[in-house]
Amino acid sequence: MKAPLHLKRKLLASAIATTVVAIGAAPTTAWSQSAYATLRGKASPGATVTAFNPATGTTRRTTASGDGSYTLTGLPPGTYQVDAGPGTQQNIKLTVASTATLNFGAASGPAPSTANATNLGGVTVSATTLQEVKTSEIATTISQHQIDTIPQISRNFLEFADTVPGMVFSVDSSGHTSLRGGAQNNSSVNVYIDGVGQKSYVKEGGVSGQFSSQGNPFPQLAIGEYKVITSNYKAEYDQISSAAVTAETKSGTNEFHGEAYYTYTNDGLRARTPAEEAAGSKTKSHEKQYGFAIGGPIIKDKMHFFFTYEPKRFDTPTTVVPGVTGVTNLLPASVAAQEGPSNLPFKEDLYFGKIDWEPTDRDRFEFSGQVRKEDQYDNIGGATAASAGIDTKNDDTRLALRWQHSGESYFNEVLLTHEKAYNNPTSLGNGNGSVYTFEPLQDATILITGSANALATQKKGQKGPAIQDDLTFNDLEWHGDHVVKMGVKYKEVTLNAQDAGLSNPQFFYNVTTSGTSSTPYKAFFPNPVAGLNPVAKSKDKQLGMYIQDDWAVNEKLTLNLGVRWDYERNPSYLNYVTPANVIAALNSPNPDPAAPAGQTYAQALALGGININDYISNGHNRKAQKNEFQPRLGFSYDINGDEEHVIFGGAGRAYDRDLYDYLQLELTKSALPESTVYFTDPATGLCKNGGTPCFAWDPAYLGGVGTLQSLVSTTNAGNEVDMINNKLKAPYSDQFSIGMRNKLGDWNTSATIARILSHDGFAFTLGNRYPDGAFFQNNSQPWGNGVPGFGALIVGNNGIETRTTQLLLSVDKPYDKESGWGATFAYTYTKATQNRDINEHYSFDEATIGNYPFITSNAASKHRFVATGVIDVPWGITLSAKLTLATPIPGNTIGCYNFTFPTGSSCTPQAGIPGGNGRFLIGGKVFGYRDVDFQATKDFDLGHGISIYGRFDLLNAFNFRNFSDQIYYFGATPGDLVVKYNTTGNITFVPRTFKLSVGMRF
Repeated sequence: MKAPLHLKRKLLASAIATTVVAIGAAPTTAWSQSAYATLRGKASPGATVTAFNPATGTTRRTTASGDGSYTLTGLPPGTYQVDAGPGTQQNIKLTVASTATLNFGAASGPAPSTANATNLGGVTVSATTLQEVKTSEIATTISQHQIDTIPQISRNFLEFADTVPGMVFSVDSSGHTSLRGGAQNNSSVNVYIDGVGQKSYVKEGGVSGQFSSQGNPFPQLAIGEYKVITSNYKAEYDQISSAAVTAETKSGTNEFHGEAYYTYTNDGLRARTPAEEAAGSKTKSHEKQYGFAIGGPIIKDKMHFFFTYEPKRFDTPTTVVPGVTGVTNLLPASVAAQEGPSNLPFKEDLYFGKIDWEPTDRDRFEFSGQVRKEDQYDNIGGATAASAGIDTKNDDTRLALRWQHSGESYFNEVLLTHEKAYNNPTSLGNGNGSVYTFEPLQDATILITGSANALATQKKGQKGPAIQDDLTFNDLEWHGDHVVKMGVKYKEVTLNAQDAGLSNPQFFYNVTTSGTSSTPYKAFFPNPVAGLNPVAKSKDKQLGMYIQDDWAVNEKLTLNLGVRWDYERNPSYLNYVTPANVIAALNSPNPDPAAPAGQTYAQALALGGININDYISNGHNRKAQKNEFQPRLGFSYDINGDEEHVIFGGAGRAYDRDLYDYLQLELTKSALPESTVYFTDPATGLCKNGGTPCFAWDPAYLGGVGTLQSLVSTTNAGNEVDMINNKLKAPYSDQFSIGMRNKLGDWNTSATIARILSHDGFAFTLGNRYPDGAFFQNNSQPWGNGVPGFGALIVGNNGIETRTTQLLLSVDKPYDKESGWGATFAYTYTKATQNRDINEHYSFDEATIGNYPFITSNAASKHRFVATGVIDVPWGITLSAKLTLATPIPGNTIGCYNFTFPTGSSCTPQAGIPGGNGRFLIGGKVFGYRDVDFQATKDFDLGHGISIYGRFDLLNAFNFRNFSDQIYYFGATPGDLVVKYNTTGNITFVPRTFKLSVGMRF
């Protein structure tokens, strides 16, 4: 029997009050996003609505209210037999993280949108895929069929998000993969696996383990389907400010099923890269990907298992390209010889397992575990030679235990998780490193050779548990039907960071038009401070709470009203105490000869806009941010009440996190500072640019770190001082959108205008100032005016911003077995500006972030078009293709002219587009990105439910050269900038490549 309305309201009020009390009592938390589906609609008043999945035995039921409305929530995505009484049964398919509508009887809803042949308990039937159209989210679902058929460079399931307007999945010249939403950085993305966020709190990349990795965050065989939300997500989504990806994993069923595959390609199956053509030889390379998955019943209709293992073995070609072109002849022959083709070995092993148990029709338990292990050579390519490369260990282990309980009018999920993720790069060699810089271009780096910088030896990661509870009321009536969801999550994760090793000093050599000096002009090396620990640890506590009301006001209008609040306490930042000797040095007399009598260094900083008291911490004057309230408001209006023409829109705020990789530098730099010393030029007897501390050169200094440390063993000279603002905030974005969805026969269309403003991105700037507070004198920066007795002052602040407007258009015809074909078309127009390269968190070109002008963003193409198509042809063959076109990514650089800008410098940040415009084609020559991929699969049915297949992928079929290395040419006047691609440098994606696959399914 259903509870009276007044009792439901009391229950809801009690739950909200409990949530509010929890906010005050718990130290910190965040939310999870559910991958489960919700089904709502109309039936006969008082009818029992039942959803049954014959493949697994899952059953959910509820009773329709007095006006016939009903809601079933917590449904694992899949195919269901749904009925509201005798003679009303319908077969439907529900997709991941969706809210679908199904009406019974006289109030029957729209006609089926997609008819699919679906296996229900061993019987193939026709099931209708219910499309989610009444949502304010800007979202697209990637189906299992798309994952299985669209051409793919690597088995990274995130690659298919590239087909969604506003999203870009990229593969750089080193094989690193990344996912970006809009014009924000990769770290702004979050990926949820079965509702569990995979966020990286220490390193960049958004997803744990995805920073500079050729690997995948999760085995593709375990992914059922996933949803991409580019903005205006609901309140349950946390730790995010750009795009959300929520994926549903596969589960076992009442029948044993499995799959195995092997994919291979090598240098004999690909074209040469531009660098290989220039070198006249091809670098050996190969890719091997293989794996298997198996699942089935433990107890029919009650308990099932699923397990998969996917390894990768790559040897990826890359290219060492000088950072300054046309000067290789000025380098020593042994250095110049390190330019050209190289390779990057990579090894990955992915595991995933899950057991589900439904002891009753009301309860479901799941236990799952995922393991990722990687070993890869990296930091080779561009201006870094193979000798200066690193070897990175990248491990990630996550466990999750959940209990779901379905009541008559509510659904509750309790989730316990534990994560352990570490990224541990080390140098490939031990010894001295050499950096060759070109003096005529402000010491731009030409090549880096020898052993990798000590900064390459790191160990950074996160480890800890989390607990969360999400409660949904699905039967609340008041001026319409409400589905109210609320939740709380507490997470306590230990963050670790070792920022450098104790070896491999770097010597810098000056290159001029006359050649290379044999004497280095400076050295950079680790210099540990006795008694201090170079490893930073912080028991980070996170608390998050939200409430979300999906309110069907009537058959046409739906409101999505939500708000969330997040709180984080990071002790190593909050409790940090600035060393007394640093404070004393800041308040000591300014040693600069030009300083006025009696002036302290802090007074010079104040004249330059830096109040040093904003950065000095006594362990008590930093407070955790408490104002992270995030309204998430949206609507959808079904014009005719038939789900064929729907107007939607929304506005909301979303907070992300400051990466611990930045926050920990105050600690690790003070314990293991990187010292810089300068050496006199034999010809002039002076140190370059007046750098200090300054010493006469002695070849004995090449004898290792110890010989250099002895130069400053009794002082802090040359030791960098890092200080972070005491009122640091978390980055966030404000999101606004308006759009319309239409259904035209079998086709779905969507047109949306989205505006996203991101704020408070983190950046380090140079704190040094001249005695008069200036940051520039005679066009030179105050590098020699560091903290007295120390080295440079580096200060961390919020301030990076982006301003983005996008037009997002999509047209798709979902694949269905009846027609045998499907297609998608996605177009994105982007107008974006930023005040700093979003990939950079060191900004030393201007005095403060506020001095940087807003210029065209280098995060996104102005125009981007992606189309896919798949078709079944005779003889069991499936063909598919993917077309990608994008205008050139703008370049961001510093342009220098014979002109003094208001900042006091003759240099200023600038943006330029290769080719000078934003079109796809110019006179037949491409300035941008083009790619056409094909795939063909032939299935062989062996009977008894067993089939084998052969697959052929042709990537970049026309061998388009998608160059990525940009060269800048400056004219005589500001703004006179020409950007070109280095046609012998690195490329994005791959040259023409053939991939062969074989597999078996049963």
